[in-house]
Amino acid sequence: MAAPKSAPRPARQQVPWPGHVFPARTVAGAQALAVAALVDPAFLAGAGWDRDRQVLCLAPDHPQFGWSACRLPGCLGRRRATGFCEACQGWLRASGIDVTAGGLDLAALPARPPLFRAGSCVVPGCGRPWRSGRAQLCLWHAEQRDRFGFPAMEAFLARDDVRPMAGFGPCQVVACDREAIAGQRPYCQVHRERYYRARRQAGFDEARWRAADRAVTGPGTVMLRGLPPLVIAQLLLGLQRRAADGLRLREDTLRGLAAELRARQAATLEDFAVAAGRRGLRSLACSLAAYSRKALLDPETERHKDTWDLAAFGHGGHADFTAISQPWLRQCARDYAVDDLARRRGRNVGGRLRERIALIALLSSSLLARPDHGDDVTAVGRADIDAFLRRRAMAESAGQVSRITRISQVERLKLVLQRMRALGVTRPGRAAAGLGEDFTLETRDVPERPGPGEPSRDLPAEIMTQLCGHLDALARREMRVATELLMDTGRRPQEICALPLDCLARDSDGSPVLVYENHKENRLSRRLPVAEATAQVIIAQQRRVRDRFPGQPVGKLALLPTTRANREGGKPVPLSSFDKAHREWVASLPVLRTSDGREFDKARVIPYAYRHTYAQRHADAGVAPDVLRELMDHTVLDTTRLYYRVGEKRRRAAVDRLASLHFDRHGNRIWATAQALLDSEYARRAVGEVSVPFGTCREPSNVAAAGHACPFRFRCIGCDHFRTDASYLPDLTAYLDDLLRTRERLTAALAAAPGHDGTDGGIDRWAAADAMPSHEEITRLRALISRVTAGLEGLTATERADINDAVAVVRRHRAVMLGMPRMRAPGQLADLPHRGAAGQGQPA
Repeated sequence: MAAPKSAPRPARQQVPWPGHVFPARTVAGAQALAVAALVDPAFLAGAGWDRDRQVLCLAPDHPQFGWSACRLPGCLGRRRATGFCEACQGWLRASGIDVTAGGLDLAALPARPPLFRAGSCVVPGCGRPWRSGRAQLCLWHAEQRDRFGFPAMEAFLARDDVRPMAGFGPCQVVACDREAIAGQRPYCQVHRERYYRARRQAGFDEARWRAADRAVTGPGTVMLRGLPPLVIAQLLLGLQRRAADGLRLREDTLRGLAAELRARQAATLEDFAVAAGRRGLRSLACSLAAYSRKALLDPETERHKDTWDLAAFGHGGHADFTAISQPWLRQCARDYAVDDLARRRGRNVGGRLRERIALIALLSSSLLARPDHGDDVTAVGRADIDAFLRRRAMAESAGQVSRITRISQVERLKLVLQRMRALGVTRPGRAAAGLGEDFTLETRDVPERPGPGEPSRDLPAEIMTQLCGHLDALARREMRVATELLMDTGRRPQEICALPLDCLARDSDGSPVLVYENHKENRLSRRLPVAEATAQVIIAQQRRVRDRFPGQPVGKLALLPTTRANREGGKPVPLSSFDKAHREWVASLPVLRTSDGREFDKARVIPYAYRHTYAQRHADAGVAPDVLRELMDHTVLDTTRLYYRVGEKRRRAAVDRLASLHFDRHGNRIWATAQALLDSEYARRAVGEVSVPFGTCREPSNVAAAGHACPFRFRCIGCDHFRTDASYLPDLTAYLDDLLRTRERLTAALAAAPGHDGTDGGIDRWAAADAMPSHEEITRLRALISRVTAGLEGLTATERADINDAVAVVRRHRAVMLGMPRMRAPGQLADLPHRGAAGQGQPA
């Protein structure tokens, strides 16, 4: 029986020949052809690519690789500070012309003698290069003309004994495209002089010198001849991608890179990037190599490697799996990474992935202690998980990691292992087939997390005042505007840096609105009400941007454009640049001091602190939690509470200051000697009291009903369960005024003429008597107000100022605390002063 034929091997895919990059005779590998095929012919045409000569002839007006040409018409030299090249500048000065004088008429200048440049002898049919641009004759014919007495050029060329000479062929230096001037040493004139100098050195190798010596070029000319095809393709593709990103590059720097690549005989840009040499050229080679490497990336091939370039998955950075020793665990980690990268977004996706890979590597190092080093997937189990947990506990006890870090590591690794199983890595045929069900982390394995501390990332009002007073120290206008907008709007720093030019809108009533993108939560076109002063800051910046980029469409401009590689104005200030500028600005400021004279830690003044300050400012102003959640653009209220809980310390301190000014309904001070509340007293007040219009109520049934079931119809002034303090004094005074006005109004109504229906003044006497405020209530209320006022008047000026501050804090927080029976309506915002007046931001 004949053996079955094997399946035919798939035909190897043929890469089309990139004729716009290489001439037909070039010998290039598959990788070079693949890279060259990605180069755009339109880009090459704009860059002046000569395929046959393998040279870039960059025009002076090229947007990315342009250079400044000499003002003299027809001159190809590089312009100096005077506007002329060095040769033209010397010629003009020798002619008695002041090159620094203004209004120089170029058309009136005398004829410029030709400079030396490559060219062929003008004798018809002569194949040798001319000696100089001025002579325009080869060496043989120049000497012949000299022997004839140096006749006129026309007469010399008309002589019968002037015959063309055979050429010596091209210069033998690989990078040179000129003709040789002699047969014994077949080099052009420049390389012939270089050759005589180079051969004096010990160990001179002429063959290597020919391959490595640099070309003879002028401004705007970059010779790539003599470089490997792969390097040429990488350079061209990298330049194309770099130009698409708007990055500029000096053509002399590119020429220097080509010369270094040729001198070191680099096979690829990556080889040159890791070699020793000029740092600037190495970084440029690394950048160009990254462009070409990313162009060839494929996630389906990258996922099988041990080191990933995350650009293949749409993210930045690299991921290294080599620290995971067990092959099965390494493959599981790769499977997890592929699934995780496809579902992530943001700026630091690569960093988060590397953290999880490091956690798997910790588990891998723990498995190495097994006799089989953890390679047998069917043998690992719960005992290995316990060993890993013990090693993490030992690392904490040894001070290698903190408790929070240990808890975070176990929590994250638990989720990773669960996700791996959900991906099916334990199924037959997969990397972890046969892995026991007990090889996993459970909830009970996670150490108990300590209670959260009190967050305090907001900046006090006095610190904000000092910061605002030094905004002029920010030299760059974009950095100052970004800082002002952070203070005023409370947005995330990356959201402010990425604002488009048309980020300001108006509501139907003309109120300004900031339109921004919340990329963190993937919520686009968010609208935040801002003050008119903030709108004027944005409008002024918009005018500056329009003056800087007058011809660009508004939709393509950034509000805070960067000054680097941003010819079209669409690139915003990088977040890293803003962070650096803000950090340097804060460091340059004088000592920041709090209201009590203590020095404030400048390390707390970070861009994100303005967001916490914005939240705390609105919470202190009495903005309702659900409204504050909308202002912060949070999806859940619990996140918002983390921002304004910073006021708990202030509220607690204020309550402590008011503890000695608590009164009962008779005006008697309850805790006359109290200096501060104990924690138990503070907690008991929180659960055993409920807010009522003029204080608090301790009646059990009313407390249980959250203040909505008073058995005495809210006659607080006459109830023993009623308590008040100095912070309610404005409410008590307003209530007294209201009672007096009501009594006067009812008295006037009863004194009016009787109505036709038997009523006095349009109201029945029983109804008027029931609505009439009692004399006892007014008397009791006046006495209570007098006792509270007397308690305040007995304080010193300093104590009075402290009490006033405490009253202000407590009254602001009273509208924010959850569970209060009186809640500010959604959408009702406080009218706060602008940031410039009090060092705080305006309301949203």
